[in-house]
Amino acid sequence: MERFTAQDLEAEVYRRGTTVTDIVQKKASDSTDREDPDDAFFIGDLGDVVVKHKKWLKSLPRVEPFYAVKCNPDHSVVKLLAGLKTNFDCASKSEIQMVLNLGVAPSRIIFANPCKQRSHLKFAAQKGVDLMTFDNEEELHKIKKVFPEARLVLRILTDDSTAQCQLGLKYGCHPKRAPYLLHLAKELDLDVVGVSFHVGSGCRHSGAFADAIQSARTIFDYGEQLGIRMDLLDIGGGYPGQASAAIPFEEFAHVINAGLNEHFPASSGVRIIAEPGRFYVASAFTLCVNITSKRMVARDIQTFSVEESKDLVANSVAPSKCEEPAFMYYVNDGVYGSFNCLLYDHATVMPKLLKERSKNCLEYSTSIWGPSCDGLDRIVEHCLLPELEVGEWMIYEDMGAYTMCAGSEFNGFKRPTGYYVVPDTLVPLLKYIFADDPSPLSKFTTLKDAATPLTTDHYKTLNAATPLTTDHYTSLLATFISRTDVENTPSFARSEIGPEF
Repeated sequence: MERFTAQDLEAEVYRRGTTVTDIVQKKASDSTDREDPDDAFFIGDLGDVVVKHKKWLKSLPRVEPFYAVKCNPDHSVVKLLAGLKTNFDCASKSEIQMVLNLGVAPSRIIFANPCKQRSHLKFAAQKGVDLMTFDNEEELHKIKKVFPEARLVLRILTDDSTAQCQLGLKYGCHPKRAPYLLHLAKELDLDVVGVSFHVGSGCRHSGAFADAIQSARTIFDYGEQLGIRMDLLDIGGGYPGQASAAIPFEEFAHVINAGLNEHFPASSGVRIIAEPGRFYVASAFTLCVNITSKRMVARDIQTFSVEESKDLVANSVAPSKCEEPAFMYYVNDGVYGSFNCLLYDHATVMPKLLKERSKNCLEYSTSIWGPSCDGLDRIVEHCLLPELEVGEWMIYEDMGAYTMCAGSEFNGFKRPTGYYVVPDTLVPLLKYIFADDPSPLSKFTTLKDAATPLTTDHYKTLNAATPLTTDHYTSLLATFISRTDVENTPSFARSEIGPEF
């Protein structure tokens, strides 16, 4: 494959007709950059991230995305999003430092942790990251002492009972408590600039956004009565990032746009931001694991009984000739590694096989286990698969969100190697974003103080005498993306990459 290299971003370029199997097969056969040829590996499709960015701009044109770094802090992903002029939601000193190291301006970061470590708050003050959330009285007193110039966003509690991960258990002040906190902030002479909420990670009820937006409007109105003029609404995260999601992203976008038009119309002057994480990266990463061991057991003879897992295929006696066999497969990544999402993110996964079988081949009750010595390390408790062999590869799609970021090397098992690919249709865009030539677009990191006239052919859409501003850059970038063939740039969730161009 041809390689794309720009600054410290590298990816292999794939062309029309390339399938997931093609790329996995190539990497399974070529173990370059892996210590051992049977080590597990990720494939990250940077083109999928760009497609998601275009979908966001098209579906939620008024909502500025602040990518939730915690979801997947992969360097290539964060660097690409920085190049696309996406903003960032950071929750710690380390995340802030990572984003700043990529040349992102402090003004493009929200410190979206309502309960911050004091030293992290001092670091934010030193670096000029002044936009941050709070949801309790003690946090206000802490901010008053450490960073009184901060611009504060009050996070309120919303109904996230249907979400994949409920965050309201831990964060968000009850709306009835909000007036007290606004009063206190005013007494402390702190600057409250807006309201935020989070409907839960992996939200499963689009109406939760409508209710939360209406609740935020009530808080805004109360602030007005106190003389607090807020001009920012942060609608948090919770947006689906894969085709298999229970509710499509488009439904969320429709509900959000309707709620914003009713309660925060454009004429209100309120800036709308959000904190998408899994939306950008879930479908962009595919995990490939190798079968390291195999055990045949009697399907209907249970040695162990697990109350919450009645269908679990677990260790048992070997089957006799008259008993139905079942199989246990052991692979080289598990719940202490990339599959931690099964525990922490309440995810469910199902493998695809690299080696093709006939459609009418026999299938058996199967369980799939991680490599550690812990019996908790089970990936799939029961599914139907043909008999597999040691050394075969399993493919897991939609593994970009809350996977490698929380993985460990428990028992000495290494994290998977990462490979990055990009469709050839997006190479011009990436060259444009990461141009080494100091053109007006690449010269300025923040663009806030840029005054270079737009004079080259790239910028004929604007008057040649117009100074380069952040809004102009964003407009130009959006125009470039819209003219680039990303609509047909698929994620690896599809069997064929780029069927039509």
